[in-house]
Amino acid sequence: MEILTFNIVTCHGVTNLRWKLVDKSSNSCKSKVPTGTKARVLCARVDHRSESLRFSNINKLFLGNPDQGEGSKSINAPEGLKVVDSKVLSGEYDSYVIHRDEDVENISGSGESTTKVLIPGLPNESRGECGAPINSCFWEWKPKLNVHYEKAGCQNVKSPPVLFLPGFGVGSFHYANQLKDLGREYRVWAIDFLGQGMSLPVENPTTLLKEGDILEEKNSIWGFGEETEPWANKLVYSMDLWWDQVSHFIEEVIGEPVYIVGNSLGGYVALYFAASNPHLVKGVTLLNATPFWGFLPNPIRSPVLARLFPWSGTFPLPASVRKLTELLWQKISDPKSIAEILKQVYADHSTNVDQVFSRILEITQHPAAAASFASIMFAPQGQLSFEECLMRCKMNNLPICLMYGKEDPWVKPIWGLKVKRQVPEAPYYEISPAGHCPHDEVPEVVNYLLRGWINNIESHGSNVLPLLDDSQSIRYDISKDLEFTRGGSRKLVKVRFFGSGFSIWSWINSSVKSQLGKLEIKS
Repeated sequence: MEILTFNIVTCHGVTNLRWKLVDKSSNSCKSKVPTGTKARVLCARVDHRSESLRFSNINKLFLGNPDQGEGSKSINAPEGLKVVDSKVLSGEYDSYVIHRDEDVENISGSGESTTKVLIPGLPNESRGECGAPINSCFWEWKPKLNVHYEKAGCQNVKSPPVLFLPGFGVGSFHYANQLKDLGREYRVWAIDFLGQGMSLPVENPTTLLKEGDILEEKNSIWGFGEETEPWANKLVYSMDLWWDQVSHFIEEVIGEPVYIVGNSLGGYVALYFAASNPHLVKGVTLLNATPFWGFLPNPIRSPVLARLFPWSGTFPLPASVRKLTELLWQKISDPKSIAEILKQVYADHSTNVDQVFSRILEITQHPAAAASFASIMFAPQGQLSFEECLMRCKMNNLPICLMYGKEDPWVKPIWGLKVKRQVPEAPYYEISPAGHCPHDEVPEVVNYLLRGWINNIESHGSNVLPLLDDSQSIRYDISKDLEFTRGGSRKLVKVRFFGSGFSIWSWINSSVKSQLGKLEIKS
């Protein structure tokens, strides 16, 4: 059992504690993730002389089955926590309290309190906690076009399916922390878009110079030939191609509606797919979703305007584009450039990005990488804009959840708040510190929020949304500190929840007050 939230109101006040059950099996790799519970209210008294919380009354505390009766247990507290005697309904469970001086912030003058939420960390193999095994697979969608994907948790046959879509320049490997953690209770997939990751073509999409001619160096680069191979006719790595790819993958590989989660470019594709195939989607989560993609007009949406552009990402690359591609690719694929980009998008520079760096570098060395990059950059826009996709999802009553890293230098908070304004009923979680890829930078937080959101939908609202309790309305705007263990040390991340009553003006007003409060503390 974990204490998930607490509030210190007065020196003899009421402390609200949310409890969850954890099946702690130190000798088994089949450790279970906390599951939701019903009414969770515990009254406690602050004892300043002993600097701890003392339970004074228990009111509606149900852990598991409330019909099992009462039980108590003598326990050893984790380091940094103090033990109190407790008696809870339904069996024997560990119970802890937080040391007041070390972990609890006193109330402010306004009467509001800082709230901590202790959340699970990632599976820790050193403590016998095994994550779900990840399997790497290939699926032949079309001739010569093999799609790489990874999966975990497929033995959880009755659990909800979840599909992760990556951002530009990365692949399914970017969701390793989601697969090994969430794969313990869900069926989870992550896919590489065609033209990215390990879903690059297995053969050159263009023919080289005619037989007998001198083979120039530029012709050894895939996509730089003179004529298009039949299988690559009209191939262009675009939003419409990726939407079609995801559609067939869900129908042919997963075989049922999914929760779809996308970061950056993957967020746009997830929304695009959901808008076009609502019958295959149970819900959409956007992680710093890119609200626009493509520079050239779509030939179906704007046929006259599209004819003004003679080339739009098909193979082979025109001679005029090849030299530009070579120059750009030489710069972009340089290890120093890759390292600099990762430094920009990760707000916490203590995050280990070695694995991400090495996988991106490996992709850039594929012979098809340069031409694929050019095709993506010159591909036309999708038939549907981001705003149109959002409105279609809203009209179809598809659940949407928004999780945005506050320190993202590219998709800044204003873009996420714009989405929130268009779908005010969608829960919005602003995570700080976190940049453009919160799922990799603070996977513990994203996994916790995602798990809670899915459980809320699956239970038809019986399980409350993450960070809320039964007494709070989803209209509330609240902030909580999420604390978790990583590498043997504690990390703290602030998450701000915006409810359905959110407005841009209230956000600006609250942000100004927060900054003024920080200045007052410093002075």
